Amino acid sequence: MGMYGEYLRVTPDELARSIADPVWGRQLADSVIEAEFVEEPAEPRNYGTDKSWHGLQYLLQRAGFPLDIVTGEQSFVEKLENWDELEGSEVDWGAGPPGYLTPEQVKLAAELLARTPFEKLIEGVEPAELIREHIYPQVWDRPGQLEQLGHHYDYLPAYFAAAARAGDAVICWIA
Repeated sequence: MGMYGEYLRVTPDELARSIADPVWGRQLADSVIEAEFVEEPAEPRNYGTDKSWHGLQYLLQRAGFPLDIVTGEQSFVEKLENWDELEGSEVDWGAGPPGYLTPEQVKLAAELLARTPFEKLIEGVEPAELIREHIYPQVWDRPGQLEQLGHHYDYLPAYFAAAARAGDAVICWIA
């Protein structure tokens, strides 16, 4: 098991409904994930970074990326006063409430990701730095682990570009 980074492209209306009713939002996420597992569309609505989420977040923050595209710029908790009552009930987004990026933030993220190659993010980064910073998962002493983050990062520009073209928001969570 472990903690996995997840993304879901949603329309502004789906985002609003997901925030107001996070159980509905989680059911939407599950149905999209299941459908795309059966038949992968050309531009998926769901994407997962596996256990790379924390490493990617660290590298992006280190590089001065102005948006949190891993856990979102806003949290469902900011909009939903009764999250604590829901937590542990029928709503389970994983390791806490999801976050999200608005369509405007998604557009900015897409533009910035298109100009930020992975090689730039890992420039000057040593695995010991990730170990010292307690970046999950603690595998950075193994050969090739830092470069493995690139496998997940390299898909993010296309994912966010597709979301921006569609005018979508993106829900982010750690499952």
